Amino acid sequence: MRLTMCPTPVSVVRLSPDDESPEWADGEPLSSVTRTANELSVVCPTTVVPDDVQGQVQGPFVAVVIDDVLEFSQVGVLVALLQPLADGGIPVLTVSTYDTDWVLVEAYRAATAAALWRAAGYEVVEPPPTMHPGRPDDE
Repeated sequence: MRLTMCPTPVSVVRLSPDDESPEWADGEPLSSVTRTANELSVVCPTTVVPDDVQGQVQGPFVAVVIDDVLEFSQVGVLVALLQPLADGGIPVLTVSTYDTDWVLVEAYRAATAAALWRAAGYEVVEPPPTMHPGRPDDE
């Protein structure tokens, strides 16, 4: 299975469940707005998140996409993809679309995630090394 690590960093924003869906939450490689009774979560390119956004922001993440259309009848694809990262202690956030699955990995852990996936037999296409910021100062 081929995984592509997108070069554009993404962030995750938590807004109030009563907020309107933000007009700024658009762009590639991925934008997703999900509302529950408790929150409005936005996944979008880091560059489009306003500096004065009224919510919690996490990121940057590297968005990794399964480069294939997955059938709804396929079982265990996401579990198999996440197991090497779980074994390596790498936390993730996932987003599923109609066609495929996306895995968001903290940017500073992306190279390690790629190595773990390769060791597990996945083909991984990485973005240029300049897209992997260093580890955050607060960790």
